[in-house]
This record gives sequence, C-alpha cells and structure tokens, in this order.
Amino acid sequence: MIGFNILICDDSALARKMAKSNLPDGFAETIYEVSNGLDALEVLAHHTIDLVLLDLTMPVLGGISVLSEIKRRQLETFVIVVSGDIQPMMQEKVMSLGALGFIEKPIKRDVLTSVLQRFGFILPDTYKPAIAV
Repeated sequence: MIGFNILICDDSALARKMAKSNLPDGFAETIYEVSNGLDALEVLAHHTIDLVLLDLTMPVLGGISVLSEIKRRQLETFVIVVSGDIQPMMQEKVMSLGALGFIEKPIKRDVLTSVLQRFGFILPDTYKPAIAV
C-alpha cells in the first residue's frame, strides 16, 4: 500500500464516489470526504493530507477560496482541481493559487491516473486499476 491521505471535496455525493472509485487500488491509506470548502479547511487543520481533489463550485465556501486559504496558511498539501468549469482563465487562476493540475468532470480513471503519474504520486509500472464500483 502506498498510503496517501486523501481529501475529496465536492458538493456532489456522486462526484465524490466517482473520484474515490477511480483512485488506484491501494493508493490511499485514508480518504476523507466533505461537501464544502469550509469542511475541507477543517479537515486540513486537523489532519495531514497529502492530496486534495477539489471541486470549484460548492456551497458555503468554494474551491477558489479553499485554494487561497491553503496558500495563505502555507499548508503542505497538493491540490488537483476537479471541475466542470474548464475555461482557460479559470485553469490559469487555480494554477496561480498553487493547484498542481486540473481534471475535467466527470472524472475518468485514465485521466486521473495520468495526472497522478505526472506529479509522481504513482509510478507507471506500479499502477493497478481500482476495482470498478
């Protein structure tokens, strides 16, 4: 087991389930799931999180605000934005706030795997597909 601590932050339960089921087998030691940015910041304040999969449009506190707070607080975590808002300006904005990457919804296993490989979370020769739910 690789053993990363993952936070999935999306107001859609279905999107959270899809993100979770598309993670490589054995990738996560712990997966936290929250439905808004305020709850995400609470988890980040109390737990060591290696990777955040973050939606942009959520109630209470959106993804841009979460990214801004992560940067302001200098939290040591990596963020990949998962959103349906694929406008180039939005992608540039999230990258300027420190996001590693941007994945378009709905999340696809091969795209997530590619992004995780690109940023060194998994090595190509160690990837084993997650069991489809």
